[in-house]
Amino acid sequence: MRAKVFRLPAFSLRFIHIWRRNRLVWSKLAIPSMLGNLADPMLYMLGLGYGLGAMLPEVGGMPYIAFLAAGTVCSSTMMSASFETMYSGFSRMHVQKTWDAIMNTPVTLDDVLLGEAVWAASKSLLSGMAVLVVAWALGLVASPLALLVIPLVFLTGLAFASLGLIMTALSPSYDFFMYYFTLAITPMMLVSGVFFPLDQLPAWLQGVAQALPLAHAVSLARPMMNGLTPTAALPHLLAIAAYAGAGFYIALVLTRRRLLT
Repeated sequence: MRAKVFRLPAFSLRFIHIWRRNRLVWSKLAIPSMLGNLADPMLYMLGLGYGLGAMLPEVGGMPYIAFLAAGTVCSSTMMSASFETMYSGFSRMHVQKTWDAIMNTPVTLDDVLLGEAVWAASKSLLSGMAVLVVAWALGLVASPLALLVIPLVFLTGLAFASLGLIMTALSPSYDFFMYYFTLAITPMMLVSGVFFPLDQLPAWLQGVAQALPLAHAVSLARPMMNGLTPTAALPHLLAIAAYAGAGFYIALVLTRRRLLT
């Protein structure tokens, strides 16, 4: 039984059915869902960008609202993927027993989790791209290089979807997720360069921040949205991919232990 829990993932194309099922359900409430995901990041970007930005000089060689826009794209992606895999994923796993019903078909738990992760990344891509489009409409995107932010947003969504699935596997109830948002998501958003440059932090906190997936995403998105080539792009990408891969495997092990043992 232990070997069964810890074995490597085995995937098939059946995960696409999970993705499609979630998309069909979401499409019935797509507009209010998108508005809910966009309201918070837009308020941060426009309120702080124009309000606080009017009192600040340039930050990192650019207007503050342009500096904030890149961070908002990444933080919006993080929040959307996290909410989808935790609140919606927990409902499908524990409350509605949707996963149990699906696993009575030829679809395995590995495919279910992969479908959930890819769906959450796809949904977070819409959130991140909506913020990017607004930033472009406001003249805050300086180069076609910003198109490279699109695959970055999907990879970032996949990383946070995997981390969210870990919380879903551990959670006894919806209330449990507040610990993750309070102790992990909110501090990560504050120290990962979304609102101010990392070099404003104490040296020890800079070291912590540079190990966080959101900081890697922001370090790539901000220069690309401002027409610059990111430095050390490959290490940043590998770090985000490592969070996605390791997070997914841990989530799969924990979910197998919860549902199959």
